[in-house]
Amino acid sequence: MSKAQTLSAADRAKLEGLIGHDFAEKERLDRALTHASARTEKGGNYERLEFLGDRVLGLCIAELLFRTFGAAAEGELSVRLNQLVSAETCAAVADELNLHLYIRTGADVKKLTGKRMMNVRADVVESLIAAIYLDGGLEVARRFILRYWQGRAVRADGAKRDAKTELQEWSHAKFGVTPNYRVDERSGPDHDPRFKVTVEVAGIKPETGVERSKRAAEQVAATKMLEREGIWQQSPAGN
Repeated sequence: MSKAQTLSAADRAKLEGLIGHDFAEKERLDRALTHASARTEKGGNYERLEFLGDRVLGLCIAELLFRTFGAAAEGELSVRLNQLVSAETCAAVADELNLHLYIRTGADVKKLTGKRMMNVRADVVESLIAAIYLDGGLEVARRFILRYWQGRAVRADGAKRDAKTELQEWSHAKFGVTPNYRVDERSGPDHDPRFKVTVEVAGIKPETGVERSKRAAEQVAATKMLEREGIWQQSPAGN
């Protein structure tokens, strides 16, 4: 790797402390943090590591959920697994580790924001897991994963899916119908709109949601119906 793609000794030591593992082969850690845009030699970025890390993460999370939720059905375990290995969760772990301070990218990627940059951060977490696995073995990788995922795994809302998807599947199973969403009102200025949406399922009382986008309002309305019908436990705030 070129000097631009190599961590300083101080940065490497700080990151190894956060990871909980001192790398025997330091180059593995450098490679795990290097995006293809950094224009390294062939194979000098994290793409292959990301492939392996995704599988190691999935195995360790599946094992964690199997042991933690002994009474859970396969469907609930699958929902929890999908949430915990999602790009959103992996990016949240990256943010907890402040990985954005260490990721090596080209200038074009450094300017990215929003979802695309979230995916880069998530990919780096998976590549980091692979690097830990290759350098220290499965037990070391599992220890890292438990350190940053165990608390997330036991949260009460861990088995919740997208509210609209959940409501659709429930209404199909119970009533044989598809929920209908209707925009009742749009208010507020263009820069700060409010949408009021009603969801209707034939045979039961409708629910409404108000949010800054149509989709978000639909999610609120669907969540209210799921909680009212006892499909989801109501949140402490009652939302």
